[in-house]
Amino acid sequence: MNNVALPFESFGVSHRGCVRELNEDSYLVEPETGLWVVADGMGGHDAGEVASASIVDHLATIGIASSAPDLRARFEDRLSRANAEIRRISQSRGVTIGSTVAALLAMDGRFACLWAGDSRVYLIRNGSISQISKDHTEVQELLDKGMISAAEALAWPRRNVITHAVGVSDEIVIDFQQGEIMPGDIFVLSTDGLTAHVTDAEIEAAAVSATPQAACENLLQMVLARGGTDNVTIVLVKIGDGRNGAYPGPSRAEG
Repeated sequence: MNNVALPFESFGVSHRGCVRELNEDSYLVEPETGLWVVADGMGGHDAGEVASASIVDHLATIGIASSAPDLRARFEDRLSRANAEIRRISQSRGVTIGSTVAALLAMDGRFACLWAGDSRVYLIRNGSISQISKDHTEVQELLDKGMISAAEALAWPRRNVITHAVGVSDEIVIDFQQGEIMPGDIFVLSTDGLTAHVTDAEIEAAAVSATPQAACENLLQMVLARGGTDNVTIVLVKIGDGRNGAYPGPSRAEG
């Protein structure tokens, strides 16, 4: 494992969009601990906001991990606590509430992306963007089974129905992908309010041409200019080469 910490530069934005009255998204940017998160709450009224905030509040307590496996264990512990809290709130209100989550963990030259729902993680590497996460949605399941085409998926009436989320059941169903961090990598985390209006190619173009803050703000303005039909949250993480004096990011800590 590579223990040389590469520098991170990151930023996040969140907006209620042009249609929704409330912003039920939440996000977390914690380069000191090697954690970046977006969460998209659901449940109506203020319930979705409560669910996504619970996830972020619990993950904010993760602290400095002693190793990459420790960071992953701390993440899963906090997410489990958030799931239990959201379940208690759901039962007290007599409604089902929950939230998607998409997270990037980075430490010791490695990354892990973990997600539940349709919030996404992209990786831009060597001039090419790829979606690391895979949507937990009905329409994705239909695509995987070959029952509908990609063109049909774009207009499928139930395309926004998600199949996994935090808080909707006692057990969390979460997927992950992991790999080695490379200098120049760019990670983009977003709720579906971004991808409803902006293509992968446009995300890549914005991310590679500006700082994380400017890229996030440019993508947000693109969404709003196109109608912003949902809450939108974007977190962008750029990996440097260790020579630009940027924040060196998390490396192995004692204890």
